Amino acid sequence: MSGKPADHKTKSNSSFEYRTPNGTLIAIGGRENKGDDPAAEDSNSHNLNFVKNEILERFVNELPGKNPLIVVIPTASSIPEEVGRTYVKVFHQLKVKNVEVLDIQSREDSCKEEHLDLIKKANGIMFTGGDQLRLTSIFGGTDIMRLIKERYFKEKLVIAGTSAGAAAMSTQMIYQGRSEEGFIKGAVSITAGLELLNDAAIDTHFISRGRIVRMAQMIATNPTFIGIGLEEDTGIVVKKGREIEVIGSGLVMIVDGRSSTSTNIYKVQEGVPITIRDLKVHLLGKGDTYTIEIF
Repeated sequence: MSGKPADHKTKSNSSFEYRTPNGTLIAIGGRENKGDDPAAEDSNSHNLNFVKNEILERFVNELPGKNPLIVVIPTASSIPEEVGRTYVKVFHQLKVKNVEVLDIQSREDSCKEEHLDLIKKANGIMFTGGDQLRLTSIFGGTDIMRLIKERYFKEKLVIAGTSAGAAAMSTQMIYQGRSEEGFIKGAVSITAGLELLNDAAIDTHFISRGRIVRMAQMIATNPTFIGIGLEEDTGIVVKKGREIEVIGSGLVMIVDGRSSTSTNIYKVQEGVPITIRDLKVHLLGKGDTYTIEIF
């Protein structure tokens, strides 16, 4: 890419009236740097785009108000206490002292008044990594998720998610599917996400785990959705629900199937390789932009 940000546009076929959110989304591809030097064998040890703590610092800088409250939600993780402590430590290092961990482990938990009160006070929410299906199955359709969405659309709330926390943000969510089997029909499992980013599907660890083929299968099922593949230590900042800026040390891959000319996914049985022609792919780096145009 050139030094100037790339500005790409895509249109959605949504039939509902588009609501412009006042909040900001930050979706991270996983393994965002938390202030440590990269190991010698790490690709970032020779990457001139690498900046320590860049992504989490950007999250902090986007927070509105003085002495902002960050609520860390480690629900997706199998080790929520440890993960929660890690983010509290990092945010303290970034000069944010007002950090709470909200460890919701069941749908019943999500209804507790003290948990709703904490979300009402939050300036920023951080969904950690783990298993995105835990997030959608525990948060989907609950009062706490309705409150998060209401505040995201009406207020300057900043919502960040890494790995599973990012994958769960979009309309369509890939929650299962081995990268090496992603070309086989039926090998990729898709469900509804938390629907904070409309007409898109986010996948994470995208380049390091070779996930473009499973994203292509998702796009083949409904080409109106834009696939957003986030590499590790790389993220997107989304304003107005559609204005995307790339941050971090790696690449974001946009997979656009709206102009695809054919696919066999509706013809073949499960277990057969799927095909799709004329996908459009963009590789975007730090500072590049992409506009999802809604009509």
